[in-house]
Amino acid sequence: MSPAIPPAFEIAPGLWLRGPRPRLRDFGLVAFDMDSTLIAIECIDEIAALAGVGEQVAAITEAAMRGEITDFRESLTRRLALLEGQPEALLDRVLNERLRLNPGARELCAALKAAGLTLGLVSGGFTHFTRHVVAALGIDVVRANELEIVNGRLTGRVRMQDWGDVVDGAEKRRFIEQHCARLGLASTQAIAVGDGANDLPMMGVAGLSVAYCAKPRVREQATVAIDHGGLDRLLLALD
Repeated sequence: MSPAIPPAFEIAPGLWLRGPRPRLRDFGLVAFDMDSTLIAIECIDEIAALAGVGEQVAAITEAAMRGEITDFRESLTRRLALLEGQPEALLDRVLNERLRLNPGARELCAALKAAGLTLGLVSGGFTHFTRHVVAALGIDVVRANELEIVNGRLTGRVRMQDWGDVVDGAEKRRFIEQHCARLGLASTQAIAVGDGANDLPMMGVAGLSVAYCAKPRVREQATVAIDHGGLDRLLLALD
């Protein structure tokens, strides 16, 4: 049997903590989800909206984030198939017109980096957008899906990379385990920050799990839940 999850207490308006207050000095790695966590959008939904298939793709995204579609690879495959043939230029429009960092992202990343943590980004989103976020926030290590583009158009598939092809929940967990091993850390010395069901595997192996404006299933299992305000509110929950 898995241990019972302790009750959460509201330590500030919209900021909840389960168990004792964690100590920042006990952690060496933080792994962030990107879409709806570090940034305010779901990139694939924004691409789809520009392509005219927004409602169909958003419905699949929402079902996957709630955990109703349990296979992330299946949900991604279904959504990407709807984008086949769309021009690559849509990606730049999303990047330039719609992508915004969530409040407190810069401040939290700066504080964690100053405390000596390695910053990681592991996303079921796409490298076209993670490159921008990595540069903006000074992130050290990243893993994300790479869209396949042929003759300036999306093929509806992702490319194989040296680690694999699709960042799903299992790959997010491996990202934490592999980088902790590389850094000489236990996985319990990692912080995992996310909002959706595919973040639960990495949150389950991390020593501190943080739900940011998250789906109920994620919020109910996280050590810290930030229901509103900026990501930097996490610092209020740490010693």
